[in-house]
Amino acid sequence: MHDYQAPADLLKDRIVMVTGAGSGIGRAAAKAFAAHGATVVLVGRTVSKLETVYDEIEAAGHPKPAIVPMNFEGAAVKDYEELAMTLEDNFGQLDGLLHNAAILGDRSPVELYDPETWNKVMHVNATAPFLLSRAMIPLLRKSDAASVIFTSSGVGRKAKAYWGAYAVSKFAVEGLSQLLSEELDDERHNVRVNSLNPGATRTNMRARAYPAENPQQNPAPEDLMPIYLYLMGKDSLGVNGQQLDAQPK
Repeated sequence: MHDYQAPADLLKDRIVMVTGAGSGIGRAAAKAFAAHGATVVLVGRTVSKLETVYDEIEAAGHPKPAIVPMNFEGAAVKDYEELAMTLEDNFGQLDGLLHNAAILGDRSPVELYDPETWNKVMHVNATAPFLLSRAMIPLLRKSDAASVIFTSSGVGRKAKAYWGAYAVSKFAVEGLSQLLSEELDDERHNVRVNSLNPGATRTNMRARAYPAENPQQNPAPEDLMPIYLYLMGKDSLGVNGQQLDAQPK
């Protein structure tokens, strides 16, 4: 998986949504999916960043993407439902969904953790993926082979001190991923759901979490794309309910 060589037309004519598409892993994934033929739905809170990714994809001659500005902190249930209706009207189905958007919150002991920040992190990192998944399931079911990828974390599989709401939210993401992998594994077997831990990656969030670390010692988001392409494409049919790592152990 880590050395996967994706065929150029791996995602041809596929509709793939990426959250947090404006920077970091989301940006790299959106561009990689588009480069392999997907029409990418770019979801994020900062319009200027989404527009930059849009321009990069279009300039490269890949399928024209769509931009969906959405701030998960304030989005209501109706916003997700309206998004689903818009996608159905324009595309008819959804073939892939990468849950990538997340916020770090505070790194502090639980006894000192700000409750307001806790609620914000849990909402953006755990509740928003639930609401988005809930709204998109009918569209995913219309695909012949849909893939959902939840972005996990090492601290969402084994907690570490001072990671607070971020760690707990990622445990919730793991639970939601496992739950959906069971619920959507019906007789059609057309929706598979897996979690993927990127590991230490050269992103802004990593820099905030480890300010003293030399970022150059970590791989760039683009270096992780083989496994993202593998999971999003049909070569991963049958891979369902797995907790995977984007970097070799």
